[in-house]
Amino acid sequence: MSELLRVENLTKSYGRQRGCTDVSFELWPGEVLAIVGESGSGKTTLLNCCAGRLAPTGGSVVYETRHKGLIDIHGMSEPERRFLMRTDWAFVHQNPRDGLRMNVSAGANVGERLMAVGARNYGNIRNAALDWLSRTEVDPDRIDDLPTTFSGGMQQRLQIARNLVSGPRLVFMDEPTGGLDVSVQARLLDMLRDLVDRLGLSAVVVTHDLAVARMLSTRLMVMQQGRVVETGLTDRVLDDPQHAYTQLLVSSVLQP
Repeated sequence: MSELLRVENLTKSYGRQRGCTDVSFELWPGEVLAIVGESGSGKTTLLNCCAGRLAPTGGSVVYETRHKGLIDIHGMSEPERRFLMRTDWAFVHQNPRDGLRMNVSAGANVGERLMAVGARNYGNIRNAALDWLSRTEVDPDRIDDLPTTFSGGMQQRLQIARNLVSGPRLVFMDEPTGGLDVSVQARLLDMLRDLVDRLGLSAVVVTHDLAVARMLSTRLMVMQQGRVVETGLTDRVLDDPQHAYTQLLVSSVLQP
C-alpha cells in the first residue's frame, strides 16, 4: 500500500511573511490527520495549499490518482484540478455557506455534486439525495427547502452530504465544528466519526480544538508560526506532549 497524499517541503509566502514553512508529511489510505495550532499558526494556509486552493511558493503536493498514479497537483491544469475536486476530493468549509448554494434546495445541493460526476437520472439523483440527507441527520422531508431556512448545524450537515454523496477518497475539513454550539458540535462529531469509519475515508482536518482532533484523527500535527513542531499518533501527542508549545496547548485546555 502506498501513500495517498505526499507533501514535501511545502512553503507558502505572502510577501515577506511566511504562511507555512518547509512542511512535509504523508497521508495513508483510511487515515485521518488533524492539524492543530493557534490562530495564525499556518494550518489553514497549509490545508489550502494541500487542497490546491492556494499555489505554494515552494515544495510539492503529490496525490495518488486512480488512473495516472502519483501526480503533483500544482502541475495540473485548472480543469484537471476542478475535476479532481468533483470526483476524488471534497472540501468542507468552516462556514457552510461557503460550500453550499444557498438559493437552491437542499436536494439540489446534493444532486448537483452527483450531476458533476455524470449522474443524469432524476429519480436516482433524488433518491441518493434523500439517502444522504438521512445519513447526515437532516430530515428528508426538507429536501425541497432552501438552506437559508436551516440552522447552522443543519447547514453544516447538508454541506457534508453534498461533499460525500459522490464517494470521494480524500476530504479536507477546515474547522468543521467551528462556530457551533457545544451540543451541536458533539452530535456533528459523532456523525462525522461514524461516516469516516464506515466509508473508510482519508481526511485532513484543521482545528484549534484538541477535543475535535482526538475524536476524529489517528495522527496529529502541531503547528506554530508556520512550522510543524510535533507530530505523531494523536493519543500519544496529546497524552505525552514533547514540545513546549504542544505542552502549552494541552495544559491550556486542561485549565478550568
